[in-house]
Amino acid sequence: MPKPLTLSIPHSLGRAEAKRRLADGLGDARARLGAVATSIDDHWEGDRLAFRVVALAQTVTGRIDVADDRVDVEVELPWALGMLADKLKTKLTRQGTLMLEKK
Repeated sequence: MPKPLTLSIPHSLGRAEAKRRLADGLGDARARLGAVATSIDDHWEGDRLAFRVVALAQTVTGRIDVADDRVDVEVELPWALGMLADKLKTKLTRQGTLMLEKK
């Protein structure tokens, strides 16, 4: 199993506002993924979002932890997608930053 993809996105919003912005932005992400995903499951447990996406016969799982000054993301990629980890990390960082900056 490949090493999980991890990233941290700093913010100065405070925990509650960062969580609210992420929750709002995840609806848009879910809509975009809906075109290729056969299953999208996610749920909040306090300040942690656990998720599972099945798309193109591949399952991706992970978590997003919201802290006062950063958002930590860990994604378990299947071997086939592990080869794209660097590109995915760049895209996730960009999209996460946009979600947090959005007013």
